[in-house]
Amino acid sequence: MSDLRYGWTTGACATAATKAAHTALLTGEFPDPVEIVLPKGQRPAFALAVEELTAASATAGIVKDAGDDPDVTHGALIRSTVRPGPPGSGVVFRAGPGVGTVTKPGLPLEVGEPAINPVPRAMMREVLGDADVIVEISVDRGEELARRTWNPRLGILGGLSILGTTGIVVPYSCSAWIESIRRGVDVARAAGYTHVAGATGSTSEKVAAELYGLPEDALLDMGDFAGAVLKYLRRHPVPRLTIAGGIGKLAKLANGHLDLHSKRSQVDFAALASLIADPVVAEQVRGANTALDALQICQRAGQPLGDLVAARARDVALDTLRGAPIEVDIVVIDRGGTIVGRAG
Repeated sequence: MSDLRYGWTTGACATAATKAAHTALLTGEFPDPVEIVLPKGQRPAFALAVEELTAASATAGIVKDAGDDPDVTHGALIRSTVRPGPPGSGVVFRAGPGVGTVTKPGLPLEVGEPAINPVPRAMMREVLGDADVIVEISVDRGEELARRTWNPRLGILGGLSILGTTGIVVPYSCSAWIESIRRGVDVARAAGYTHVAGATGSTSEKVAAELYGLPEDALLDMGDFAGAVLKYLRRHPVPRLTIAGGIGKLAKLANGHLDLHSKRSQVDFAALASLIADPVVAEQVRGANTALDALQICQRAGQPLGDLVAARARDVALDTLRGAPIEVDIVVIDRGGTIVGRAG
């Protein structure tokens, strides 16, 4: 059982702030703490950090606690300002300072809409009932924090997204990263791109972008999640996929691992050695310290380990795609960004 502490999503914080602000608008008093019901029935209570009431609006603010998750929005102050809206208007959402606006198709929100995702919107509508109100969500320093997220690449400009499907942040969960991969595919497809690239890191991403002249929003933030890219593309295909990465990460993919993180898969030197025809070199590869060490052994001996790894990794990718209409090529690099193997 993990001892890591769970936290709350930006959507949960925004909902609680909205409930508090709306209550103050109606009654003149801010409930503190303010309790909300999450989609799965949990009932957390949030302390207010900001209370501002005027004749025309009410604002409540909550400091986001992401628990033990390394979330860029941990400690961010999320504010909701609620104002009366025209009769019959229902709930209208606005992006305040630090909350982004959608500028590209392919996301679950229309272009021009504030980046407040569907589940947080539903949660806020739930606490507001049938009120006719304008809800403006803002995040202090949100525009600065958003530069450390995928928002600029996804075409969400001006700040952060208000996110969350359960209201709870699971510590060190992969879900946010995988969700960004999926949204990246959606944006690329909506833009009509026929070629996307998933890279294990910034160096391999730069190599793939320069090699094929790919625009930024055709680059998927794959990281270690090769399986997430392949499985989502299997259901939502793009005609061509490039997977680019270092020899170590792609040696794992070549051996059938779809999660390339060091905690969840290791380089199998026996499997690398089995790719080499020369038995003397194969034995040296079997005893290598790192994948890069194995690559250098093979380079000195004139053995194309990079190409062999690329070919095997491509086979694994195609198997995972299960016949989806996608051409796949693999680009293997060394630490300096030099291409040392290709397939496809």
